[in-house]
Formats: sequence, structure tokens, C-alpha cells
Amino acid sequence: MKKQRLVVIGNGMAGIRTVEELLLSAPDQYDITVFGAEPYGNYNRVMLSSVLSGEKTMAEIVTHDRQWYADHGIRLHAGPDKAVVRIERGLRKVVARDGTIAEYDRLLIATGSKPVVPDIIGTDLNGVISFRDIFDVNTMLEYSKKHKRAVVLGGGLLGLEAANGLAVQGMQVTVIHNTDVLLNRQMDRQAGEMLQSALERRGLQFKMAAQVEKLIGDDTRQIRAARFADGSELECDLFVLAIGVQPNIALARQAGLYCERGIMVNDTLQSYDPCIYAVGECIQHRGATFGLVAPLFEQAKVCANHLSGHGVAEYINLPTSTKLKVTGINLFSVGDILGDEQHCETIRFNDPSSGIYKKLVIRENKLRGAVLYEDTGDGNWYQELLEQETDISDIREQLIFGKGLITTGRACGTGSHGLGSVKPN
Repeated sequence: MKKQRLVVIGNGMAGIRTVEELLLSAPDQYDITVFGAEPYGNYNRVMLSSVLSGEKTMAEIVTHDRQWYADHGIRLHAGPDKAVVRIERGLRKVVARDGTIAEYDRLLIATGSKPVVPDIIGTDLNGVISFRDIFDVNTMLEYSKKHKRAVVLGGGLLGLEAANGLAVQGMQVTVIHNTDVLLNRQMDRQAGEMLQSALERRGLQFKMAAQVEKLIGDDTRQIRAARFADGSELECDLFVLAIGVQPNIALARQAGLYCERGIMVNDTLQSYDPCIYAVGECIQHRGATFGLVAPLFEQAKVCANHLSGHGVAEYINLPTSTKLKVTGINLFSVGDILGDEQHCETIRFNDPSSGIYKKLVIRENKLRGAVLYEDTGDGNWYQELLEQETDISDIREQLIFGKGLITTGRACGTGSHGLGSVKPN
């Protein structure tokens, strides 16, 4: 039987994970062609911060080298000239920048996301970059060899990982954040302040609740300073944009696919064109867009299930946990970590001497959110309780102490650690 033609636009983690799943379930069903804008095989984008900090090399984060594609009979077109610039749905073909054409029976769009660039004068100066791919990492490493002062805009996960990596490389780093709490989407004030203190002890500096008004360059258009709304300035040689990402949907829009914030897909990861599927950070599913790895891999399983013809899986968007990839600092966050003042209650545990902080948000005897700082061993268990909507009535008094004490049946008093009582937020 003649194989169907599957074309994948995007050589990143979501697209290639879908291909992997498809090879497991239907290895002989498709003749597969992959287009990628970067001149590599697939690599673990999550580990870019480890490359920046020197903990990993580029070779160590490559998950699928070119030989892997050859071994599986996959045609790989990789590099800037091979980036797809047009989808012709009527003819069922895609066209790359250099004119390469590939026809398809099924098309998988996995174009990922692109960095958010703020509306600030000067973002086109030399030395102003985003933190998104290995090119950005290599640029930052080169700057760190020749310059000393770096500013990172964004106190979220990506910004803090970039700041830590640049500090490890010997740069003087200041993080600018637009609120007064780091990781304010994942941390409450207590955990955010503990994290900031730990990073300050490592040499990072912070300018909180600040608004950048303009980036200032020298005569060669090299950045030299950031100016703030209050009129103050901060000198720098490198300015890193890390304030978030947005779905990369330009190609899908050009093809006439229905998009809102992302490419609209149903529970089978199918777009409004039944021949075209989409996965990863480029999609929008039931109002949600995505920026973490776990949901992308689950989407890959569901999408492969339908591409292979099994057609039974449906994608369900579950709460996703957050972890910071900074050596020596452990934090975990999942679910609603702030809670509704009228309906939610919290349990807190704070041990300043050991730097441990925990917070659980409860509503109607079910765990709705968790923040763990330093002692994160029970994070996955708390996430299971949250996802399964487990009734925690019987374990409520011991819940803050983790799974181990509950499963052994041991109760724990407050002692010197100070168990926060359950109380309204």
C-alpha cells in the first residue's frame, strides 16, 4: 500500500515528539518530511538555560541528530532557507524560502512561539536580544566574554534563568520586573521574596515595579543604557528581552486557517481544515495557549493517535506545574496559588531557619493550588491530588507535611517549625 505523505512544519519539541509517537503506533503509514528554520536536528529547548550557565553543551541537549532522521526514513529540510513561507491548501503543498516544495496528504503545524517584543524605543539596537533559541544563547555567551553589564527585562521563569546564566558567566546582571514580586504568576509574595533574597546572595540585582521607557544606544547603535519612566538610567552592554512568548501563527493566518491568539484546534488537535493538525505553543485549545513542555507532549500523543487512524484519544488541558531551572534553588508551583478570598482557605508552613516555605490552597475540601520553596519533594503528589480532585478531608490536618507522613499514619505537631493554621485568605 502506498504511504500517505505527512509534512511537519517545525522541527521543535512538539512536532518531533508527535513524529516519535506516530512512529511507535504506525511506523509504516507515512512518508514524513520535516521543515525546520534552525540548522540542527531537534534539541531540548528547555535546557538552553543550562547551556548558558555552562552546565550543558549544545551537543548534550540535542535529542535527535540528523542521523536519527535518516535512520527513520524522514526527509529533513533544516536551516533558514528551508523555513516554510507558504502553505497552499488548495494544492496541498508547502513552499520553503529557497523554493523547496513538499506535497502532503496530512500537514502538521508545529511552529511554536515567538518572543514578545515590548513597544519600547530602541529594541532594534545592537546588543538587544531575546532568549529563545541556541542562536540567542551563543550571542549571550559571546557578549559575556567581552562585556560586563547585562540587564534582563522580565522576572519570570525565562528571565531569571537567563539572568542566572549570565551571572555564572561573570556578568553583572540586573533584572527588571514590572511588579514587586518575582514569578508573580507562579509564586505568592512570601515565596517570591525568598527567591529574590536567594538570587541577591548570588550577586543578582533587581529593579522591581519598574517601567522601561527607552533604550539608549551610542554612535554605533550599540546599547549603552536603559531609561525608566521615573527618569533614572541603568547602564548596560547587553539587554535581554524575556517578558514572554506568543503563538507563532503568521503562516497559519496566511493559509487562511482560523486563528485567534493561536491556531484554533479541537480536542483531536485538528484545525478547521481536516487535513491539517497543529500542536505545541502555536495552538489555542478551548481558550488556552501553552508555554510549558508537559502539555505539548500530551498533545503529541493525542495528535499521533489520530494521525495513525486509531482516533480514540482526546486532549484535556490539565494544570501544569512550574519549576525553576537554577542550580541550588528548588521551587514548585501548580494550580491556583492565590485563591479566591471568599471561598478558598490556605495552609502555610514556614521555617525561616532552613529556608523552607509551603502554601496549599484549598476549596471545598479539594486541593486547588500549591507553592513549595526548597522542600519540593511532594510536588508531584500534590499535583496528582489537584488533577484528580481528591477529597482531602481525612488528611487535611497532615496535608502540609507531605505524602510520607500521611502514608505512614504519623501525625506531626507544630513543634519549632510552626504550622500555619487553616484560615481564609
